[in-house]
Formats: sequence, C-alpha cells, structure tokens
Amino acid sequence: MLNYRPDLKPLARGLRRNMTDAEQKLWYHLRRKQLCNVQFKRQRPVGPYIVDFIAPTAKLVIEIDGSQHLASDHQDNDEDRTHFLLSQQLLVLRFDNLQVLNETNSVLQVIEANLNRPL
Repeated sequence: MLNYRPDLKPLARGLRRNMTDAEQKLWYHLRRKQLCNVQFKRQRPVGPYIVDFIAPTAKLVIEIDGSQHLASDHQDNDEDRTHFLLSQQLLVLRFDNLQVLNETNSVLQVIEANLNRPL
C-alpha cells in the first residue's frame, strides 16, 4: 500500500465532493471497474500529494489539468509531483480538461492501452 499523509484525507474528501466537469466525466467512465475491469479511486492521497485518479493494481495515476497548469509555477509543481509518483513505481498520464471533455473516447483508449501494459 502506498503511504500518505493522514492530514490530507479531509482535503481529498472535499475534492471528491467538488470535482470539475472533466473529472466528473472521466469518473463516469472509470468507476465500477468499467474500464478493463480495473478498480479506480478518485482524489486519493499518495505521499504528499492528492492524485485525481489512481488504479493501484495497475500502478497507474491519471491527472486532469486545468488551464492554471499552464503557468510556469504550476508546471514546476507538476514536474515535482510526477517525479515523486514515478519514484513510487507509478505511471502518470496527464490530460487537460479540454481533452477529457472533447476527446473522451481518445482519452479512454490511451488509458486502456496503459492498463493493458505489462507491469
């Protein structure tokens, strides 16, 4: 099991209650093992971060980035987050809100291909 900071649990719960439109749309397709019969969890603490979606058995993290992630300080934070997650042997897939909202089938195909990769 991945370690996390217990103090992040209330924040994660709040994020689950206030998901973005893109997160809600993707969650609709990921929940209840709909994709490759893999269990996903949403807004979960992993180390010092809260990831948007994680499939622990597949060692896959999915991050949905809004427009604020285009700012250089957010890009630096995203790089740090990605490096940490990679150090935990997790594969990180990043999509922006518009990709999820407008190209849902393509996003799901990329996720499915990565769920079927050898671990």
